[in-house]
Amino acid sequence: MIFAMAKPFEFRCPVHGFIEVDAWEREIISQPAFQRLRRIRQLGWTGYIYPGATHTRFEHSLGVMHVATRLFDAIVERSAGLLQEAFGYESFDRHRRIVRLAALLHDLGHGPFSHAAEELLPAKPSGVKFKHEAYSAAIVRGPLRSAIEEHQVNQANFAIKADEIADLLEDSSKAAGIVFWRELIDSQMDADRLDYLLRDSYHLGVRYGRYDVDRIANTICAVPGEEGKAPRIGVSEGGWHAAESMVLARYYMFAQVYFHKTRVAYDHHIVEAMKLILPNGTFPKPQNNGVAEYLKWDDWKSLGCLANGKGDDHGRRLRERDHYRMAFGTTEHPEPSEIDQLKAVRDQLGTVVRHEMTSTKSWYAKDKPQIRVLTDEGHGRDLSTLSLPVANIGGHDQTFLYVDKGDVEEARKLIGEVDNV
Repeated sequence: MIFAMAKPFEFRCPVHGFIEVDAWEREIISQPAFQRLRRIRQLGWTGYIYPGATHTRFEHSLGVMHVATRLFDAIVERSAGLLQEAFGYESFDRHRRIVRLAALLHDLGHGPFSHAAEELLPAKPSGVKFKHEAYSAAIVRGPLRSAIEEHQVNQANFAIKADEIADLLEDSSKAAGIVFWRELIDSQMDADRLDYLLRDSYHLGVRYGRYDVDRIANTICAVPGEEGKAPRIGVSEGGWHAAESMVLARYYMFAQVYFHKTRVAYDHHIVEAMKLILPNGTFPKPQNNGVAEYLKWDDWKSLGCLANGKGDDHGRRLRERDHYRMAFGTTEHPEPSEIDQLKAVRDQLGTVVRHEMTSTKSWYAKDKPQIRVLTDEGHGRDLSTLSLPVANIGGHDQTFLYVDKGDVEEARKLIGEVDNV
C-alpha cells in the first residue's frame, strides 16, 4: 500500500489534543462545503445563556473523526479475529478510512444555528421532513465527490467512492462489513455523542457532560451476535460503568443545557424569524440545484439578514435579547395531576401565551439496538440489564408556556388564581 510520506497536518483541539490528518483529508477539509462549518455554531443561540458556547461544527467534526478512529483501532486490536471470521476482512485499512471520512463529514448538512434550523427543512412527497443527514449525503455525492475520489492518496491506496461514504451516513450500505461500523457513526454510543458531550461541557463551562471516554476506548470491542446474527459494537464487562456514565451525562446535558428554558425560547425566535427570511419559509431540498443554494446559508448570512432588520418582531427580539419569558413549566416527568394543571393554566392565560413548547427526548431507547456488554463468560448482554439507572431512566416530556416580558406579572397573577382554585 502506497502512502504519502509527507508529515501529517495537525489541528490542536482543546478536548482531544492533537488531531492528525493526511494530505487527502486536508484537501477535503479545505473545500468550501466543509469550511462552511466554521460559520455554523455548534449550539446556535446558546451563547446568549452560556457565553462560552461559541464553538462550531467545524471543530466538532474533526473531533468526531478523531474519536471514531480511536474506537475503530481499539475494536480491531481486541476483536480482529472475530471480525475476520464474521466478515472475511483481509485488511482493515480501507474500512478504517471510510469510517474516518464518514465521521468527518457527518455534519456537512447542518443549516444555520444547527439543530434549531431543522424545523425549516422541507418535506418529502410523503410529508416527512428531510433530515440534515440527507443533506450531508447529498453534499458528499455532489460538491465533495471530486475531492474524495480523485485525490492521489485515494486512487493509489483505497479507490473509495463518495457513494460509499454517503451510504454509510444515510444507513443504506449493503455490505455487512461496512454496516457493522455504522454504530460508530450513529448509535447510542457513537463517536458523535462521545465528542459533543465533552466538547459542549468544555466550552460552556459545565461538568454535566463529562464521562470517562478513555475507559470506553480501552474496553470497546466487537460483541458476538446471538443465534447466527452478526457481531455488534459494545464494551467489555469492565467498561459498562463508563458507558452508563455517558448515558447519564447525555441526560444531564439535555436537562440542564439543551432544554434550558431560555435556550428553548431563542430557538423559537430563530425559527420564526428564518421563516420570514427564507424563500417560501424553508430551505431548498437536497436535490438538483438545491444543494448549491443550501450551502449558501450559514450563521453569517443569517445574522446579516437579522442585523439588517429582517425577521420582523422575532428578528428584533434576537437582536435586542428580548426573548419570551417562561411563565409556567411542568416537571420532566409530569404526573396526571400536573397535566391537568397545565391545561387549566393554559386556559386561564389564554392569549397571553405567546408560545408553547414541549420538549421530548428518550435518553436511552430500549426499543432500539442497545449498547452491548461482553461479559467475562463471553456472552453479550444489553446495558440496561446490568445498569439500574439506565434501565429506569425513562424519557423527558416537559412543557413550557411562554409570555411576553411585559405580561409576566399578569401571567403570574392569573396562574395564582388557578393555584387557589
